[in-house]
Amino acid sequence: MARALCYIAQPEDEGIRLDTLLAQRGFYGSRSAAARACDEGRVLVAGQPAVKKCLVASGNAIVYEPDEVNEIGPCQPEPIDLDIRYEDEDLIVLSKQVGLVCHPSPDHANGTLVNALLYHCGADHLCNVQGEDDRLGIVHRLDQDTSGLMLAAKTDEAGQGLMDAISVRAVDRHYLALVHGIIAVDSGMIDAPIARSLNERTQMAVRDVPSARDALTTFRVLERFEPGPGDDGYTLVECKLFTGRTHQIRVHMQYIRHPLVGDCVYTAHSPKNPRANLGLERQFLHSYALGFEHPITEEALYFRENPALDLARVLEDLAPRSRGKTQAGLEIAELLEQVPWPRIEGQANPREF
Repeated sequence: MARALCYIAQPEDEGIRLDTLLAQRGFYGSRSAAARACDEGRVLVAGQPAVKKCLVASGNAIVYEPDEVNEIGPCQPEPIDLDIRYEDEDLIVLSKQVGLVCHPSPDHANGTLVNALLYHCGADHLCNVQGEDDRLGIVHRLDQDTSGLMLAAKTDEAGQGLMDAISVRAVDRHYLALVHGIIAVDSGMIDAPIARSLNERTQMAVRDVPSARDALTTFRVLERFEPGPGDDGYTLVECKLFTGRTHQIRVHMQYIRHPLVGDCVYTAHSPKNPRANLGLERQFLHSYALGFEHPITEEALYFRENPALDLARVLEDLAPRSRGKTQAGLEIAELLEQVPWPRIEGQANPREF
């Protein structure tokens, strides 16, 4: 191994998958990066090459070779598919696919949404209100493994208008999330400030410190699912963002002890049984509704989208355990019945949630 570092597993690490722990502790930028390091033999446990799926025991000496930090060069156009739902001369509404990072970073120097927008529009036809060439077109972000609707701007006037609307909470953003456990109440509000985690550099946390920023999320329960072997049941919720903090929904739902299914980072209150994540390799979080006033024409625009196929299939598998939809769940299901499902040739559509 080249430059190697060592970490001694703590009691709270007991039973966590190795690649999950490496990402959770911030030793690698993502779970997939940690898994790749394991596959390449760059992670040792007790002096032996370790497989990514092995479960960590308290006291294990984990020796790992960190990824090299790459300098970010000029952002280049790349022919990356974009699922565009609306486009005019000022802005784009798109459905971001899982795995697509919004803009370059040391861990993702290319293959980002900015690279795709540069190829689709050209640099001269993307807003640059943030004054950074690697943020062209970006007015807000979704996490790498969060799917669904988001905005991009083509002109500075539209970009500034959208960012201003987001800052005053005038953009209506709704998400579907499946969380661990049964939420007893039908609706709630989480008003808890978020700051960088004290212990994990890649994580955020609810903290009462001067650097914390106000964060407000509301939720409505749509459907509940009975507990089964190895899990404590599930709740499908609609979350509405009133602020846009990093990892806000993921942090807030963990804070109320209902972390997102499939989340490999915010796992403090997740069941230890890996099967409780229902086979998901990413958090169950989908931006399904987006409403705003067009910053130039002032037209009211609203878009809805069914959950991505991997998430819809999880709901289909859980259907026999459903306690029934709430009134909010029935209303949203009726709205989404009017939205076409993504079609994959040779496969049936998933259950229309």
